[in-house]
Amino acid sequence: MYQEYLKFAKDIALYAGKIMLDYYNVNYKEDKTIVTIVDKMINSYLIEKVKEKYKEHSVNGEEESYNKGSDFVWVCDPLDGTSMYVNHIPVFVFSLALVHNGEPIVGVVYNANENKMYSSIKGEGAYCNDIKICTNNKKLGDLGYKTNVEIFKNSIIDEVALIKELKTVSKISSIGSVVRSCMAIAAGDFSCDIFPGTEHGNCDLAASYLIVTEAGGKVTNLYGETQRYDKGIKGAIITNGISHSQILEIVKKYTI
Repeated sequence: MYQEYLKFAKDIALYAGKIMLDYYNVNYKEDKTIVTIVDKMINSYLIEKVKEKYKEHSVNGEEESYNKGSDFVWVCDPLDGTSMYVNHIPVFVFSLALVHNGEPIVGVVYNANENKMYSSIKGEGAYCNDIKICTNNKKLGDLGYKTNVEIFKNSIIDEVALIKELKTVSKISSIGSVVRSCMAIAAGDFSCDIFPGTEHGNCDLAASYLIVTEAGGKVTNLYGETQRYDKGIKGAIITNGISHSQILEIVKKYTI
């Protein structure tokens, strides 16, 4: 059954990728009309297809939800990396997970710009275009250790102070898409991401949680705790696993 769910998720991802690229070079207004169209078009398509195939399942989307009170919830971020998308910078992806009783069991992330389909089934490893991937083994402070920090208004962490300390032991970036950053961690290119998102943060992290952990990494909230992915979260620390406890100790100094 999980394979069937995975195929369904991949089909939705391919549709989403096509919509993203079709609208990518369209001029947009200051109110980001085009992005709203793309987000809603993908989100609505997912709900339509879930109603057709898995009518007892729920959908938790960043733009629109469909609540059947089910233990099975399709959690979706139709377009992660919105600010990159509107400025025609190719750092944006589609993310979809099937979450059962709060735990992701199937996850897909599609990077249409590079035609890379990241996927995972619980207990079966992580893949990119059906080739197995894994996290790196770098320790905090090692040459090439790279941390992505998502920078936006939040009320749970002092990011400025955090970055000031982190930059003494790690290269820092903020690429504009937490999901794309997580896929870099799963593939061994990055080592860590610190994400302060709360409301709708589960839509960003549900698929990434599964793919990163199945690739050998670790994901917790900002306080080092496990969390459900069918509702809002308390941010996230995403690492290669080896450095998780070290990063957590630093992050704890700056959480509110």
